[in-house]
Amino acid sequence: MDAFTGRTAVITGAASGIGLALAQRAAREGMRLVLADINAAQLEEATRALPATDEAPLTLRIDVSREEDIARLADAAFSRFGAVHLLCNNAGVGLTRLSWEQTAADWEWILGVNLWSVAHAVHHFVPRMLAQTDESRIVNTASVAGLLSTPAMAAYNVSKHGVVTLSETLYAELAAQQAKVGVSVLCPAWVPTAIHNSERNRPERFGSAAPPSAASAAYHARMDQAVKSGRLTADDMASAVFDAVAAKRFYIIPHARIKQAVRLRMEDILEDRNPTPLPEKR
Repeated sequence: MDAFTGRTAVITGAASGIGLALAQRAAREGMRLVLADINAAQLEEATRALPATDEAPLTLRIDVSREEDIARLADAAFSRFGAVHLLCNNAGVGLTRLSWEQTAADWEWILGVNLWSVAHAVHHFVPRMLAQTDESRIVNTASVAGLLSTPAMAAYNVSKHGVVTLSETLYAELAAQQAKVGVSVLCPAWVPTAIHNSERNRPERFGSAAPPSAASAAYHARMDQAVKSGRLTADDMASAVFDAVAAKRFYIIPHARIKQAVRLRMEDILEDRNPTPLPEKR
């Protein structure tokens, strides 16, 4: 897709971080916006600060872990604008705990937001996008955690590996049909956003996470520092996404240096080696 002006973008997790940066870039490109987030107040505040567009953005409070909310988002977008040209399944959460400290509720929350939301969006958006005459594209926000396996992030890693393979599968299926719907998967490393404080938006039905052990707390502290020290910003991620969409490129890995770790993991697999531990960023 090489034209953005006048096209419609749907973005989840749009109130902050990468989602907000995507919304800002889409607005600058002259796109019509459908913005969704679980934090309605923050979304409204963010929307007021967006660059002016020809049509006011449509904003919805959406809990992406619920299929009915994703269905409502699709219905609202197509009802308002008649088509969706850029679908950014971006909402995401994380929790730093040793694998055996993550409860069933933790897994349900993280998989619901990070993985099931993408699966539900594929189900509710893709058939309608296939029926359009214009080209369109889906961008799924995964993570380098979908290509690597970072300690104390089991549920997050599983969810992001799932997003990567779902995206790859969808790409192959659409290509086989010579569809005008394309797919990209965004795999960032450390970006200074608030994802390390995701529990601020954890729905009540999942309860609260149990207090971490000393070991998990230490991992969280290192994760917190790594996120805050990220050299590429959310705006950099948005630029990378729009460049990839224009170029019809599937893999979006803005942190080039992380590819060394991805290559090492692939070599471990191909050479039948035990996994090489990832270096810890302090």
